[in-house]
Amino acid sequence: MYLMTQTKNGISQLSLSRHLGVSSNTGAMVYHKLAQVMKERDDEKPLSGDIEIDDAYWGGKKKGKRGRGSENKVPFIVAVEKNAEGKPIRIKLHAVSAFKKTDLAQWSKKHLSDGVKVISDGLFCFLGIKEAGFVHTVAIVGNSRDPVKTAPFNWVNTILGNLKSALAGTFHKLSKAHLPRHLATFQYRFNRRFVLGDMIKRLGYAALRTVPMPKNLLTIAEYTT
Repeated sequence: MYLMTQTKNGISQLSLSRHLGVSSNTGAMVYHKLAQVMKERDDEKPLSGDIEIDDAYWGGKKKGKRGRGSENKVPFIVAVEKNAEGKPIRIKLHAVSAFKKTDLAQWSKKHLSDGVKVISDGLFCFLGIKEAGFVHTVAIVGNSRDPVKTAPFNWVNTILGNLKSALAGTFHKLSKAHLPRHLATFQYRFNRRFVLGDMIKRLGYAALRTVPMPKNLLTIAEYTT
């Protein structure tokens, strides 16, 4: 638990197995079991207040179609909860099968609290947030680098950049099938960055109260909202 919670960029399964002195398969199982606990714990806590949200992708380096719709890319949602001073408090990182209005509506109902105010770019799928009954504002940015236009998304862009740097620097090869758990480890550490001293015992507490995840379920690809 220490190795997965106290380092800024996290730890890979292979590195974890070496630190623990176990086989790579055992290290991977330990990693994914704890990552699943992290994911389920944060899934129970919806965001509140003012929210920045954006679409993002992981992958796409292989040959084939580029851009949105590429079979080599995994789409995921990045949402940032801010306090009254506009500072980031918590984040949500969720892999989805596709960016569709129905998916975003479903995601919003599960992961947003009543009374939130959400701002997004003009991607069509984000209209699902308003259809789900939440206050939703659209800010058209396009490909602009004008700091005035991009200001509403400063935090979501910063966190997304840090996330991609952390994943790329930690994992030699990252399985797209299990991206949700890799996102969950970054999310868990970020959301508890102000209580580093308590993170280990809180993760242990959550692990003892999480339904066991057998190996056959750990190997199943997961793309849910």
